[in-house]
Amino acid sequence: MKSEFEVAFNEIAELRALPRDTVLEALRTALISAYRRDAGIGQSQRVEADVDLDSPRPRINILVEKEVVEDVQDRRTEVDLENARYYTPEAQLGDMVMVRADNTTKNFGRIAAQTAKQVILQKIREAERNSLMAEFSEREGDLVNGTVQSVNANMVTLSLGRTEAVMMRNQQIPGEKYKPHDKLRVYIVEVKKTNRGPQIVVSRSHRNMLRRLLEYEVPEIYNGQVEIKNIAREAGYRSKVAVAALQEGIDPVGACVGMRGNRIQNIVKELHEEKIDVIEWSPNHEVFIAKALSPARVSGVYLDDDPDAGRTAVVIVPDDQLSLAIGREGQNARLAAKLTGWRIDIKSVTEAVQEALDNLGKPPLKDVRNQQAELLGEVSRIMEKRSLGRAVMPEEYTLLGKFADLVQRKQIAAREAARQQRLAEIAALRATLPQAAFQMPVTTLQLPDNIIEALQPLGTVGEIMLRYLLDENHLRRLLHDAPAESLRRIQDALDQIVFPENPPVEAAAAAEPGQPAPAVEAMPDDFDLARRGKVAGKDDAFAPVAFDEDFEDDGTGLDKSGKKGKKKKGRQLVYDEKAGGMVVKRQRKRGRGDWDEWDDN
Repeated sequence: MKSEFEVAFNEIAELRALPRDTVLEALRTALISAYRRDAGIGQSQRVEADVDLDSPRPRINILVEKEVVEDVQDRRTEVDLENARYYTPEAQLGDMVMVRADNTTKNFGRIAAQTAKQVILQKIREAERNSLMAEFSEREGDLVNGTVQSVNANMVTLSLGRTEAVMMRNQQIPGEKYKPHDKLRVYIVEVKKTNRGPQIVVSRSHRNMLRRLLEYEVPEIYNGQVEIKNIAREAGYRSKVAVAALQEGIDPVGACVGMRGNRIQNIVKELHEEKIDVIEWSPNHEVFIAKALSPARVSGVYLDDDPDAGRTAVVIVPDDQLSLAIGREGQNARLAAKLTGWRIDIKSVTEAVQEALDNLGKPPLKDVRNQQAELLGEVSRIMEKRSLGRAVMPEEYTLLGKFADLVQRKQIAAREAARQQRLAEIAALRATLPQAAFQMPVTTLQLPDNIIEALQPLGTVGEIMLRYLLDENHLRRLLHDAPAESLRRIQDALDQIVFPENPPVEAAAAAEPGQPAPAVEAMPDDFDLARRGKVAGKDDAFAPVAFDEDFEDDGTGLDKSGKKGKKKKGRQLVYDEKAGGMVVKRQRKRGRGDWDEWDDN
């Protein structure tokens, strides 16, 4: 028969969902704290607690470190030789041995017992928090079921069993109402560690919630036969999902929709009747954009990948499909742009034709009047007929579509020639920049985290420098949420970077036998991006200048010649053979004019 102590011990372990060893360690710690409080000994004296739960009757022994002496003066810290050898047979005078404490747990006073209770509760709570943190950190990015506990204007609190989760207002589906005791399926966005335990942030508006629901409802996605390429979602209203088959013979859209739409309908009900469009992904951008604008029919898609303005797709749709392609308040076009990654400009056939007629005298449409005189005459007649309010036949709309396609393709061909010229200019400007900069990640810059995060799409320091010279507006668009002075801070951070004059080992090895190793450019001291030319090929564009190693900073900001110069930061980027890459070195200064060696930082 189990003792009351063992029953209570097991109940705590099961109730808190903790391992027996964790609860046992908390009990040992509590007993040691209680003994120290009861005996009045300090932390320097070693104390151990031994709890035996395997014996028929649980035993608790407290062992204390004491000094072996001939004449005991203080029984709390000293023990005679006879008693010491009972626990340690080879003990000698002056040794420190572990002996059983005189006082047992039955003799603990009220204060010591209260101390033991507080310690064991604290340790168990701490172990429980760590257990919850480990459990839900692994489930981050997954779906869980919760019960609504409370609802207020800012957030909803849900019970997940052993802990609680919060769903902020911006993570809720618009229009969805929550009441206490409602059962909800939510997506774990983040698990934060706080002093009061893990704070679990959940969402029902996150786009990855739709991804997880599709994985649960569609076996082909879960098994890897169908892949979700991208999701564009406006929670509570409409979502678009691009899917592709990884196994031949599988219809990815049909697998997601299910027989009679039963699979997708289950997800629609879960998401408060949110409309979901499932689209087959295509590597052909024109085909993919046309499908992304469904349910609207598309007449033509024309791509313009401008190196400065970004990727834009001009989409021509029949007149009766224009409103459907744009969607309510532009929702359909907006979701299609998010799904494809292209900025989409939608025009009706007649709008595109009228725009072409208005620009016939400008390049590249000058030659259309001579080359397509007959077609142009028919198009003009149809447009005049339409302006008078007369009916336009379907075959006439087909002719207008043919003319719109001809005009758009001429414009795209002209833009392609300008694009190739611009790419050549960019390549020339790139060649003037330090090539080592294109190997440095954005995190090399000494900038706040929010600016670093906004610049991450550029990838390297070299791309930031290149974009700064080409188009500052592109940087401003990336920094739309950053402070107003962010561009100045980026320029200052670029000014501080110093590139090594000695080439890396790999560069030297790559040189031809008998030829000098390629030089690595250095950042000049007066590198001011704001004063550089914005067009590649100009004489005042950035040109690499070697770093002056003789420059010394004595705190006055003057160089050796006595001229006013820019104060140099005590950091340098050098190649470390052991690390196998670029590392930051910091120069430490002991006194005026007395510089130490470069130290790793």
